[in-house]
Amino acid sequence: MQSLMCLSYSSDPLELYVGWNECDIVFEGVCSCFRAFRPRYKVLVDSIFPEDPREGLVKSNMEKLTFYAVSAPEKLDRIGRYLSERLSRNVARRRYGYVFIAMEALDQLLMACHSQRINLFVESFTNMVTKLLESNEPELQILGTNSFVKFANIEEDTPCYHRRYDFFVSKFSSMCHSNCDNEEVNMKIRLAGIRGLQGVVRKTVNDELQATIWNPQHMNKIVPSLLFNMQQTEEEPRNLRASTLAENESERPSSLAEVCFRELLSRAGYGTLKSIIMPTLNHMDNHSHWDPNAFALRSFKIIMYSIQPQLLHLVLQQLLTHLDKHAESRPPIRAGLIRVLSETVSIPASIGPSVLEVFNTLLKHLRFSVDLTVQERKSEITDSNCKSWQLNEKGEESKFQDVVIDTIGSFASILPDYQCSEVMMFILGKMPLSIEEKGSQYEESKIFQVMLLRSLLKVSQEFSTTNLSTTLSNSILGPLLSSTLLEEPEIHLLSLVVLQSLLDRHHNLERLGHVRIIPDVSSLKLRTEKCTKQDAAVMRKHGQQIYRQLYQSCNQEDTDRRHFNALYKTLVLLALELSSEESVLVDLLRLALAMQEAAQGGERHLSIYNQCAMHAVVASFLNLLSQCMSVTPFQQHVNKVIETRASDAPFLLPEEVFRDEPRLPRKLPRECKALLFLPSVIAETLQSCAYNGERISVPYEPMTDDHEGHSHRRSLDTTSIQFEVEVREDNGYKAEEVTFESLKNVIGG
Repeated sequence: MQSLMCLSYSSDPLELYVGWNECDIVFEGVCSCFRAFRPRYKVLVDSIFPEDPREGLVKSNMEKLTFYAVSAPEKLDRIGRYLSERLSRNVARRRYGYVFIAMEALDQLLMACHSQRINLFVESFTNMVTKLLESNEPELQILGTNSFVKFANIEEDTPCYHRRYDFFVSKFSSMCHSNCDNEEVNMKIRLAGIRGLQGVVRKTVNDELQATIWNPQHMNKIVPSLLFNMQQTEEEPRNLRASTLAENESERPSSLAEVCFRELLSRAGYGTLKSIIMPTLNHMDNHSHWDPNAFALRSFKIIMYSIQPQLLHLVLQQLLTHLDKHAESRPPIRAGLIRVLSETVSIPASIGPSVLEVFNTLLKHLRFSVDLTVQERKSEITDSNCKSWQLNEKGEESKFQDVVIDTIGSFASILPDYQCSEVMMFILGKMPLSIEEKGSQYEESKIFQVMLLRSLLKVSQEFSTTNLSTTLSNSILGPLLSSTLLEEPEIHLLSLVVLQSLLDRHHNLERLGHVRIIPDVSSLKLRTEKCTKQDAAVMRKHGQQIYRQLYQSCNQEDTDRRHFNALYKTLVLLALELSSEESVLVDLLRLALAMQEAAQGGERHLSIYNQCAMHAVVASFLNLLSQCMSVTPFQQHVNKVIETRASDAPFLLPEEVFRDEPRLPRKLPRECKALLFLPSVIAETLQSCAYNGERISVPYEPMTDDHEGHSHRRSLDTTSIQFEVEVREDNGYKAEEVTFESLKNVIGG
């Protein structure tokens, strides 16, 4: 009273305002015990609570309180504090009916009071929600979570500089991992925890002042909590799926967690995506989701289809980095990671600009796996230094290598042709130029060559060959036809198969099938196209190198049916792709006749099976070539020889040689010309149809290239040099063919 009397004599407005506030506080403190003298906001708050909590909120009084709060927003803070005090007392006294009424009133005030002073009210609200979440009662935790979710959906007009959600992230994450004995209660708590995390994300992710939500300390709790519930799809008990709750609610923890995870990913930016990917990778490690990797595949598909398209390559980079961390892990774990990588490239934009970096990483792990394979073969079970998984899981490394090679093919399938060409050159660049036969690294280099060629084959199958000048460039053809590839039969076979894939521009390979005599080639519906000048130039430049590879392939001692089948298909593909180029067809004829000569008793002593197989391949090839060239005399000669062999020497035809148990003679007949394709007859028949018969009569000699010596010697096929010059006669020009012999005569003259 004394302060009021002093205030009445004051003339300072600021002193007058402060004095009245002090008087208001004193008045409220002293007179709060008298109902007639209590502040109006307290009276209105008390009036919303009925005597019996089962009656629920007094709606008429709630409307009065709401109108009062909207009319006097400066009182929101005090209303919130008073509601918080009443709720705390009711929680302590276990009067949960009044707790539900207080939270219902609080929710209605939040929805109605969208003003700039709502920040003052939110502090009291968060304190009340915190009090509920700290309770051990599941119903109160769910009640607090539902109120927080409603608050999270409110768009505030003004930013908050001091509000933090650390407690809510921790509490909601722990609720996501609830493991109560009662399955229905357990599912309710998990659903509440997931909704709470979703509310935190929505409330903070678009607020620049709340950037800390992307910090690892928060994401390391949010992401694993969501993934933990997502993986429960197959683990949910059947009785829970059939329960009344599951029937009434379409949401389950697994499906709601996936929705929340997708929403979180969609809001991630360039600088924040890593904070989601790293916890995901760690969760897969901690819960052994790489082997088996069904959940890991599902999770990363969700990631790839939920983030922004320009961020896809970041996921790939994180997976490659994580693969490096698992370089010494068990093969099934690495294989699971590689399979996830393979699935991520289903979206073309995922590989990003660093194409060669991706293939370099895969080839690096492939090489490391090869080294482990060789060590595994050399190690003994009694070796104490050998890792246990290397002893118990023999063969797992080869499975891992298969997965890596398949992944390389998956990556190549989304690349344009020019990048596929670069990748092929990059893979061939890893090929060893020479191998010491008795060196310590011989085994590793040999196996790695096989892996590189298998990888190259996967890439070449995805490469759409348009012109041979790009396909058969020096950087590709040189390493592919290197003499080091002839040392091992498997390596040699793979090099031929890769060459076939590069040559097959019109997809004729799948129509050819195995080596056989084809009565009517037109039934195969083979597709051909006129040879361009660029393709002809490529064959003039690299043809002899290819022919040498084919000739030497049939003279290897360890060749089997697969090698002869590959040899036949390669010869046919060359003839089909360059069918309009006379010089190529003539060279292929000379090569086939040279193979026949080698089978009769050439420089190397071959087994009877190899001799018969070479004769069978030559017969099959000349049969197809004669029908494609449409030269009747030539075709008649080929058919006559095949008929003679069918009656007198069936072991020289593919149907007999390439059966499971062929019947072969002890040695071949030497002086039976009726069983052989005669170069003189073929030259005569083709010369009558304007072909260069003279070149056919000249025996083929393969080009030699001594890689191990200091001198490089190459034999030149002089008969293959042909070009035209223009000789002027009077007022016109006449095209004259110039051969090596004519040039020699001119020089000698």
